[in-house]
Amino acid sequence: MAAIYTPISLLLLFLSLFSTAEAQQRYSNITLGSSLTPTSTTNSSWLSPSGLYAFGFYQRDNGYYVGVFLAGIPEKTVVWTANRDDPPVPSNVTLAFTDGTLFLQQPQGQNTSIVDLPERAFAASMLESGNFVLYNFDQDIIWQSFEHPTDTIVQGQCLLARKELVSSALETDPSTGTFILVMQGDGNLVQYPLKSITSPDAYFATGTTGDNVTLHLDDDGHLYLLNGSGVNIFNLTQGESTEEVKIYMMKHDADGIFRVYSRTLDKVGNWSTKWESTTDKCRPNGLCGPNGFCVLIDTKTDCRCLPEFEFVNPGKWASGCERNFVTDSCKNTDGVINFTMRPLENTIWQDNSYFVMRELISREDCAQLCLQDCNCEAVFYKEGQCRKQMLPLKNGRRSSDSQVSFIKVGNMPSLVAKQLPTVPPKKEVRFEVLVIGVSLTVFSLILLAISVLLIYKNKVYADKKISEKGNVELDEDIALRSFTFAELEQVTNGFNQECLDWSLGEGEAVLDEWVYDCFEARELDKLLGDEAVDKQNLERMVKHLIIFGH
Repeated sequence: MAAIYTPISLLLLFLSLFSTAEAQQRYSNITLGSSLTPTSTTNSSWLSPSGLYAFGFYQRDNGYYVGVFLAGIPEKTVVWTANRDDPPVPSNVTLAFTDGTLFLQQPQGQNTSIVDLPERAFAASMLESGNFVLYNFDQDIIWQSFEHPTDTIVQGQCLLARKELVSSALETDPSTGTFILVMQGDGNLVQYPLKSITSPDAYFATGTTGDNVTLHLDDDGHLYLLNGSGVNIFNLTQGESTEEVKIYMMKHDADGIFRVYSRTLDKVGNWSTKWESTTDKCRPNGLCGPNGFCVLIDTKTDCRCLPEFEFVNPGKWASGCERNFVTDSCKNTDGVINFTMRPLENTIWQDNSYFVMRELISREDCAQLCLQDCNCEAVFYKEGQCRKQMLPLKNGRRSSDSQVSFIKVGNMPSLVAKQLPTVPPKKEVRFEVLVIGVSLTVFSLILLAISVLLIYKNKVYADKKISEKGNVELDEDIALRSFTFAELEQVTNGFNQECLDWSLGEGEAVLDEWVYDCFEARELDKLLGDEAVDKQNLERMVKHLIIFGH
């Protein structure tokens, strides 16, 4: 029987064919020779059939990254990033799909591969599921983003056995962060600090076992574990029934907690948290790094250091803390202990005790035990039990637990404080000492200069009084000095008898008597110093005057 088409049915058939053709055009494979540029308004990404997902360039403050993101919502949420630890690229690069590979062309001619392919690719697709795939010549998938997740899985995606999700450094920085969620080969889903993937450092685990276990997120928000036989062995969330059209994703966030988010597809919708692995934001181990501990201020986390410790990198908590002093030895040469113990109340840490006191003791005795042990750097005390620790202390957080941590810190001059550039008071003290030292030095130099000047002027004044215009005078207020024979001969007019006559000037008479007194006391050297010839001449002349003049 032949089909009968009415005008309306023909119109509907035409629209259906048009819509199918349009959908096929948008879904058509990305062919070799295609390219993208970051700043193009029409060619910066390749869309999925509905336009919900896109593969291409997305912008951050300092440049552009290549990845998969939700393009059908205003905020363009990123769910996968290529080469996440490479620096962002500038706006003048090109993403090229040529020669069987996908790579970034830099202006300087340097090319960077986006994916590692086992063979040449001939086509690519951005699928409606959010999976970006590459095909070989036979249209077999040779690479897909779902098998290489970064920090997120979307609905319909699974985390395969021995795969992981690594948190981002920041919500705005897609580079590798501090925490890792691993779907282990033994069937256990576990969270660790990235730098310490060991059992003692795990802070979340499902405790499940099995072969080829995978983590699945369904399109109703149901997150669960399937074993290799396809059996559900663990539910993390339950699916929800709603008339609203929603999308779901599970993301390992930068704070070390993984969460399931949901969002309606309308333009005014927002992401809301459906489930999270813990509500304790201080629970992720490694958040504050070695020797640091986490505290909650309202609902926000903050990191603190042990007493007398400073952050290694104040901008990155996970770097931890280090002592702000250095020590030469546990005890100085006379056996005096250089330390004291500082208590830290209500904090818990990973217990790596190297000695546990069997007997119950007081907290004071516990602290004293550590103080007397050069290997001990901290002790944990709780309900009479004392546990000795060595640094670094790990995974610390403030808690309502009654445990007290005692930290060994320096208290003697032999401990040399580090000169940290972030402590301005030390600089101010050094500046004040410098100013005082310079002032004292300048003041001393001024006093010295004045003293030298006064001594010089006094000497010049004395010399002028003793010898002025060829006549030597002597004053009682002037210090005695040595003379040459010629000077004495001039003053005494050739040592004649008139020199002993009081008709001479007062100064000359005094000098004349002084010469005579010095001769009798055999101290002519007071007049002439060590000049032997002058002394002999003077002695001869004085004897002559005594013999013939008196």
